[in-house]
Amino acid sequence: MKRSKIKPFDLLLKALVYFFALVTAGALVYLVGYILVRGIPHIKPSLFALHYTSDNVSVTPAIITTVMIIAMALLVALPVGIGSAIYLTEYAGRRNKLVKAVRTTTETLAGIPSIVYGLFGYLFFLLFLRFGYSILAGSMTLAIMILPLIMRTTEEAILAVSDGLREGSFALGAGRLTTIVKIILPSAMPGIFSGIVLAVGRIVGESAALLYTAGTVAKIPQSIFDSGRTLAIHLFVLSSEGLHTNEAFATAVVLILIVVLLNYLSGRIAKKWSRG
Repeated sequence: MKRSKIKPFDLLLKALVYFFALVTAGALVYLVGYILVRGIPHIKPSLFALHYTSDNVSVTPAIITTVMIIAMALLVALPVGIGSAIYLTEYAGRRNKLVKAVRTTTETLAGIPSIVYGLFGYLFFLLFLRFGYSILAGSMTLAIMILPLIMRTTEEAILAVSDGLREGSFALGAGRLTTIVKIILPSAMPGIFSGIVLAVGRIVGESAALLYTAGTVAKIPQSIFDSGRTLAIHLFVLSSEGLHTNEAFATAVVLILIVVLLNYLSGRIAKKWSRG
């Protein structure tokens, strides 16, 4: 048998793929490495003091605020997003015009810049509803921002479930709701959870929308109506002031570690769900 000759165009494409892969990996390694080298030497106990001062620029209030905003945003977005996806895939019918319209709308909303969501949150939650700069206003704004992401990922995860599982459940006498709860959702849970992790990652790294809604107060919020700053905003404020550049790099290290921890935990939980 004659060996097929490799075309020069195929070699060129293969070389370009390897080249851009190396460039992407190299840029990531350089960026993370630079932050770690600059930030790790400046991580000290005072950086994790309970209360923020202009001397210690503690990240503890920012971490607590970040956790509060993540919890509140998911508390609002998850039921609405997952419930909407279930309705669109299991009740509305896949050829329904409403389904196509909602999909187009969610894809459009997913591409809107976060600063636009921030302006909307400022006009609606702060000026119209008079929430003021608060954890509540920031959480509601981010809930709206991550809603399209949760809806689309959940919808795709449910559509990926084999129709044979549905038909088998119906054949055994189970109703539609029982089939959804007992069969479809457990099978789609790894994909749904991946969407949740992406949403959490977007919340953790968000700053533009929260500047207009949650504010930049560097203290532990006593209630959801208090202003506060997340880790991303804390990093932005420190770097923009120019007075605590070293602490800003240390904050970036903490932020990277939190993102890595979230990705690790999400991977472990997703594997557990898929095996279960």
